[in-house]
Amino acid sequence: MSAVRRPPYYLGIDLGGTNIKSGVVDDAGQSCSSVSLKTQATLGPDVGLETLAEAARRAVKASGLDWKEIVAVGLGSPGTMDIEAGMLLEPPNLPGWDNLPIRQRLADLLDKPTVLQNDANAAAYGEFWAGAGRDAKSLGLFTLGTGIGCGIIDHGRIIVGRHSNGAECGHMIIQMENARQCSCGAYGHLEAYASATALVKRANEALDEGISSRLHEVRGKGLLTSRAIAEAAESGDALARRLMRETARYLAVGAVNLMNTIDPDMILFGGGMIAAGTTLLNDIRGDIQSLAFPIPAARTVIEYAALGGDAGYIGAAGCARLMYGTSGPE
Repeated sequence: MSAVRRPPYYLGIDLGGTNIKSGVVDDAGQSCSSVSLKTQATLGPDVGLETLAEAARRAVKASGLDWKEIVAVGLGSPGTMDIEAGMLLEPPNLPGWDNLPIRQRLADLLDKPTVLQNDANAAAYGEFWAGAGRDAKSLGLFTLGTGIGCGIIDHGRIIVGRHSNGAECGHMIIQMENARQCSCGAYGHLEAYASATALVKRANEALDEGISSRLHEVRGKGLLTSRAIAEAAESGDALARRLMRETARYLAVGAVNLMNTIDPDMILFGGGMIAAGTTLLNDIRGDIQSLAFPIPAARTVIEYAALGGDAGYIGAAGCARLMYGTSGPE
């Protein structure tokens, strides 16, 4: 990206259950600043909204810009929502924030026009606008962490669906019988098999069966994480390698289902689990080749996302630009 800032400027906020990340973004999708604050979600929505506003103010100050130079604000949030109405409905990781008119409340605090978007959708738009998908016309992004989020961009349009629940592909059903339980309470969802949480759970189950692995020692130290499993796989541990190989297969199934639905230019994978590196990505690519129809298998680019933890606020700023800017994305 060019180091030269290109006005106008937009403010993006990525609201998480633990942290809030906010930054100023220019008209080319370049970040001009970023700050992170603890969400303090359990203290309730009033404290949370004040923290959102404080993160916004600090981000503008860090950018060196004047508040009046910010055209609009984009907020990416987790949880069920009514995007059109600007409401959070029942966000599971924001207890007590139910039926909250968060868009208008934040707009009132900041005195700026404000846009609400699902956090995974915002991250997908960030990658489309300024990240790994900047040369694509359409993409799907899977975010791999505690759960699996997803966002879909088609020819510059964010697919939100009629009831603001579009692109929830982490909850696509990949197993019907004897299925694993997802964090949402249902069974057979992709998230129940391929999230970081699911990977660790599968590892624990295998260790409880007495399978030989260096992961016994890792678990004994309280250090059994998805990253530790990936590292053990790279060092040649058979169980860890099997677990990572299975994870790649599950993710490939999810990707092919999405390819068969929207036929995108790209499928991207982001989030903490991509620290597993090229082995995981190459395994996903290989399984997609064997599972997908030949033409989409040959033409769909499979890559890791590029913006890391900045994708959410950059994409949220991009959503504000879509609504209140003078030009659409390049």
